[in-house]
Amino acid sequence: MSTPGLLSDTALAVFRLNGQFLSVAERLARPAGLTAAWWQVLGAVLREPLPVAGIARTMGVTRQSVQRVADLLVERGLAAYAPNPAHRRAKLLTPTEEGRAAVDRITPGHAEFAARLGGALGGEAGFAEVRDALERLSKALETLGAPGTPGAPGV
Repeated sequence: MSTPGLLSDTALAVFRLNGQFLSVAERLARPAGLTAAWWQVLGAVLREPLPVAGIARTMGVTRQSVQRVADLLVERGLAAYAPNPAHRRAKLLTPTEEGRAAVDRITPGHAEFAARLGGALGGEAGFAEVRDALERLSKALETLGAPGTPGAPGV
């Protein structure tokens, strides 16, 4: 198979995988009263409050999409905005106790599914191998940049 064909097949596999992960996340989050997107944003700020732009960079999505979810989380009392000492206008998003409790309700189902998936991948070593390959792919794409950007290869 040609390299362009491998790229196309890999992209399709990643798109399918993304859809599968979102479906699993929706099923896990629903009983806790969350959506996959809400869970993802809350999860990004469990360890430390972050500005919306920082969450977006971590997740690899647009700031606007994170802003919409963050505003909904705040509106529903699952998160709050706090002053950011490093930037006057870019407030920090932080989970409330209710938001932490919602994520905690997901943990048992998440752990059970992770164990089953790990078993299907051959245990922790197999799971780590898959993660490492995906991280390698992500770093390579990040290094090369998007087609059409200065210094990036053409399509």
